[in-house]
Amino acid sequence: MIMEMTSLNVSLPKALKEYIQGEVARGAYSTPSEYLRELIREDRKCRAQERLELALLEGLNSGPAVEINRDDWAKKRRKLRQRHKVPEAGRMR
Repeated sequence: MIMEMTSLNVSLPKALKEYIQGEVARGAYSTPSEYLRELIREDRKCRAQERLELALLEGLNSGPAVEINRDDWAKKRRKLRQRHKVPEAGRMR
């Protein structure tokens, strides 16, 4: 997948700039931009993980577990299809 690239100028203290240049010099990254992109990707992953953990905790704290059978799932699917206006024939199996 090819992404459209754009630029962003960032002001850094000298010590941070030297640190990034050191990471590039030791071969960990090919450019300072690659280093910063990787930091941003990792931050995004971390925040997504935090959101997932919060959602899981919310589910765990939502009350006692309720057993659901095939009929219950079929009702839920019908309601979702109605809500999203998906015809019965267009459903995925």
